[in-house]
Amino acid sequence: MIMYISVKDAKNQLSELLHRAEAGEKIVLTRHGKPVVELRPHEKKRGGINFEAGRAFLKELGVEKAVTYIAPDFDDPFPEDYLITPTTDPA
Repeated sequence: MIMYISVKDAKNQLSELLHRAEAGEKIVLTRHGKPVVELRPHEKKRGGINFEAGRAFLKELGVEKAVTYIAPDFDDPFPEDYLITPTTDPA
């Protein structure tokens, strides 16, 4: 069941509306009869990376393997001359 209530009326009943939303009731605040916002319980973010969802997404696209090759020197440090930038204009 969905409860519709105007923003004006909700101001006076906010605590009660929050309890009802926490209990799972869907509450929609309206302005001039049009829905504006829905009150619902806060969902904790799980954090981290959802690798399973990533695999499913790639499978839908027809991708069998996301990474097919990693060079043996992939995580080697950059050479010195690559990291040093000139401090003066050579021209």
